[in-house]
Amino acid sequence: MSIVYKICIVLLIVGGLNWGLIGLFDFNLVGWLFGGATSWLSRIIFTLVGLAAIGAIPSLFMPSDTTMSND
Repeated sequence: MSIVYKICIVLLIVGGLNWGLIGLFDFNLVGWLFGGATSWLSRIIFTLVGLAAIGAIPSLFMPSDTTMSND
């Protein structure tokens, strides 16, 4: 598994957990940690999460034995 793919997975987990917190408790963890949802740092993180989602799209079309390899 390449380092870029691992970074995408970590960012997707962060984004998923943040959305879960927003949905359950109306609490934006990324915004809270980095100075509000509209701060430039929060917006950068939100953008990176979005780019990670785009970067993960090709994995949907890979054979299942290559997406979970130990490379």
